[in-house]
Amino acid sequence: MEKPVTKPKQGSILISEPSLRDFYFRQSVILLVEHNDEGSFGVIINKPIEARLKDIIKGFSFYNLPVYLGGPVKTDSIFFIHTRSNIEQSQPIMQGLYWGGDLDVIREMLRSKVMLPREIRFFVGYSGWSPNQLDRELNEKSWVLSQTSVKEVINDHPESLWSNYLKNMGKDYAIWANFPADPTFN
Repeated sequence: MEKPVTKPKQGSILISEPSLRDFYFRQSVILLVEHNDEGSFGVIINKPIEARLKDIIKGFSFYNLPVYLGGPVKTDSIFFIHTRSNIEQSQPIMQGLYWGGDLDVIREMLRSKVMLPREIRFFVGYSGWSPNQLDRELNEKSWVLSQTSVKEVINDHPESLWSNYLKNMGKDYAIWANFPADPTFN
């Protein structure tokens, strides 16, 4: 895990500051899938939900794959990131990580074990910002920007990402890692 970065860009992450109380974004880590003059969008990578993919999409009953809360936009849709460069219609996010693609190809790759569950993440909804909205939120100190790696984005313990990123960013941020999700319970 690396130092904070100063400008949002595709492939960077947003780490919510501890007093952000929004249901979706409290103690969230968001992977920016796209950031440009038209706005920004990404997915929350550290919030698995109780539903499994087989319960949401027909044809995926062969794996008990977890699903993550991606954000408050289009919560009636499934989105995914993966590590395979050879999937038609997928878009690169960063070296070794891709957004979307042909779901039928993904299904067959998972079914035939050409793709392993640890190479893909599914999300309900996404997080989006209109032009300049994310810049305003960064100026308001709602988020800390940082760099990441594929290994950190797709890992075995997503629930600990928020505190781990903060702890590894140095003492100025490490104190936030122990901030309770609800300060009234302190």
